[in-house]
Amino acid sequence: MRLATWNVNSVKARLPRLLAWLDETKPDVVCLQETKCRADLFPAAEVEELGYATAAHGDGRWNGVAVLSRVGIEDVSNGFPGEPAYAGEAGTEGEDEQMELNEPVLLAPEARAIGATCGGVRVWSLYAPNGRTPESAHYTYKLAWFAALRDALAEELAAGAPLVACGDYNVAPTDEDVWDPAVFAGSTHVTPPERQALADLRALGLRDVVPTIEKGPHPYTYWDYRAGAFHKNMGMRIDLFYANEDVAGRVASAYVDREARKGKGPSDHAPVVVDLD
Repeated sequence: MRLATWNVNSVKARLPRLLAWLDETKPDVVCLQETKCRADLFPAAEVEELGYATAAHGDGRWNGVAVLSRVGIEDVSNGFPGEPAYAGEAGTEGEDEQMELNEPVLLAPEARAIGATCGGVRVWSLYAPNGRTPESAHYTYKLAWFAALRDALAEELAAGAPLVACGDYNVAPTDEDVWDPAVFAGSTHVTPPERQALADLRALGLRDVVPTIEKGPHPYTYWDYRAGAFHKNMGMRIDLFYANEDVAGRVASAYVDREARKGKGPSDHAPVVVDLD
């Protein structure tokens, strides 16, 4: 069974690349993040031509997640119990980057998580909040989101089924997972509370399936579009594949598909591909 996770940074903008990648790589299950697409406008017909059923969760703004599967999709969950809404300045995490509004507002939970059972494996596609800065309300929201995710996954793991929780976690687990720790000092993605949130997930019995290193000393999954970061390998490992022992014990190989980050109009993330025996 081949599983993959990929932050596509707009499924519509990246659709030709996604379809070509699906046709070439042939994963059985794909978790997508940052689809930026309403669920009813997700290009399900196009991926169906390649044999994939779709479960999508999105409101058409700045988030959005999906699961594609050619081994069936059952028991779809849009979001998880207790998932918090962002309570802060007006606008979603993406929208208020382009608006200067200061009135407090309470939003509905964002489209950041979708779960489905595919081929007997419970799969979660996750897109954690960015957090902005440690002083931001977005950072408080990020930590609350992780705490609620931990509680939800604890309940799911108690059921005893094979489980994968993968996606863009927006946290580098260790200093080894960023190209230069000094550059990130005082920034989000590397703070002790964020890393503790990941440790709390692992404490539930989830294992971090680390991809094989193919270039450079670390298997990065994200590179900024600016300053030639990809070509200089100035990256981060923030797209993570967490699995319970039932799945992790079956891992035959795992790799970052750097080729998908190359060429014209790529996402700023590369897919992580995991093969199970």
